Amino acid sequence: MKYFGVMIDMSRNAVMSVSGLKRFMDLLARMGYNCILLYTEDTYEIEKEPYFGYMRGRYTTDELREIDAYGESLGIEIIPCIQTLAHLTATVRWGQFPVDNSDTLLVGHERCYELIDRMFEACSKAFKTKKIHIGMDEARLLGRGRYIDEYGYDTVDNIMKKHMERILPIANKYGYEPMIWSDMLFSKWTGDEYYVGKTQVPQEYIDAMPEGITPVYWDYYHTEEKAYDDMIYNHKQFTDDIWFAGGVWSWAGFAPHNQFSLETMIPALDACSKNGIENIFFTMWGDNGGECSRFALLPSLFYLAEYYLRGNRDVEDIKARFQAFSGIGFDDFMLLDMPNAVGGRLTTAGYPTNAPKYMLLSDCFNGFLDWTVKEGGGAEFASIAASLRPLAEHREYGYLFDNLAKLCHALEIKYELGVKTRAAYESGDLDALKALVDDYAEATSRIESFSLAFEKQWMAENKPQGFDGQELRIGGVLRRLDSCRRKLIEYVEGRADRLPELDEKLLPYGPKGESISFNDGVKNMTVSVLHW
Repeated sequence: MKYFGVMIDMSRNAVMSVSGLKRFMDLLARMGYNCILLYTEDTYEIEKEPYFGYMRGRYTTDELREIDAYGESLGIEIIPCIQTLAHLTATVRWGQFPVDNSDTLLVGHERCYELIDRMFEACSKAFKTKKIHIGMDEARLLGRGRYIDEYGYDTVDNIMKKHMERILPIANKYGYEPMIWSDMLFSKWTGDEYYVGKTQVPQEYIDAMPEGITPVYWDYYHTEEKAYDDMIYNHKQFTDDIWFAGGVWSWAGFAPHNQFSLETMIPALDACSKNGIENIFFTMWGDNGGECSRFALLPSLFYLAEYYLRGNRDVEDIKARFQAFSGIGFDDFMLLDMPNAVGGRLTTAGYPTNAPKYMLLSDCFNGFLDWTVKEGGGAEFASIAASLRPLAEHREYGYLFDNLAKLCHALEIKYELGVKTRAAYESGDLDALKALVDDYAEATSRIESFSLAFEKQWMAENKPQGFDGQELRIGGVLRRLDSCRRKLIEYVEGRADRLPELDEKLLPYGPKGESISFNDGVKNMTVSVLHW
């Protein structure tokens, strides 16, 4: 093992404050991690590019130098992890850079390489390392937009090769050893699939990757060692120098998925050991808003370090060591996962479920996700809240438990509110609808309490920029609860003869009464079109 680290997503609104990151780094160092990749799509300062990271809580160069120096003092190498092709939605919105389509830069345009040069220059001023991750993943429509108009049709492997060959001299100029996510090396010859069984890679795709670039195989989903074995075999056809990026699931809502992280990463680590993979890190993404605290993943991070670095296979010993490490019992800390268990299952089709997020945001009159609601789920949330509350008194990590306890307290009512409203309306039960009016008011009060706890958690760990997105979502939920409540009152008092939203029947959406994975807050909240 050379590198054993984590990648922290600082690009989905939750940019960790310097103090919050230092606190997290202290814990990582104690566990034995020796590198951190800072994933910053646009959240770092670039001289002469004022719109890059504008109003997004970007790190200044001085802040990054402070982070780098602190990491060095702990024996942790800080590696920049940026994007030089796609995933630049927040950057291209300002119209400052040429775009192929969506979030993807226009390969071949000189302005793009001017920007990329400035990216490398900015990183070289902030970090001492000569390692750099330059992204280049999930550019699914590469060459299919403005590129065709400018340069004509070309194959994806050729476009990727041209782009990498332009970037390599820039990397060399600053003495960098670049690495890329490897999915674009696979998806265009596998039917847009990344994960395939043991196979032979077409030679033209092997030839498309220039020497001097290290591929990073990322996989957060499989629970069988063979799946990782096969993909490592496939990668080694490009080069023996590959990195593996797993995941500790911090990106599917407010609550963590420690258990799923262990179920997927233990077989991954076994495969890495067997195949001689020396460089490993675990991604901590923040998809769709960065709601989950990184500190909520301490149990899985600790367990994986014990398992891999120390070869510890004694579960009870790991738990005892975690108790000494954190001051909280391992099983108690794992209770943070439990809000996701409401609805009958923690995973579906290889993804963890996240009912606490989508049912908090779901509309009570237009809630198509009410199809997934499990009868009695509100009582389950109440029970989980009761389990979490005592741990909210912990001096260091109590705020994590308080936040999720208050979320569960709100969902005790909110989770089934839409289902109960529709059932009472369809049966013509005015007494039941009248009783639900008070539930709407109580749900509003409890969600407001959760919002304050969530804000406290955010501000303890992150910069304030980005929380406005959460407030807009939660504020929208509160406004809709008030609106639905007023409409119910009008209906039960006879001032309205019908509620048109509730006249429309729910259509199937996933398994009836079972949680699913749904992590798009905008589409979650409404079927109305909020952007064009």
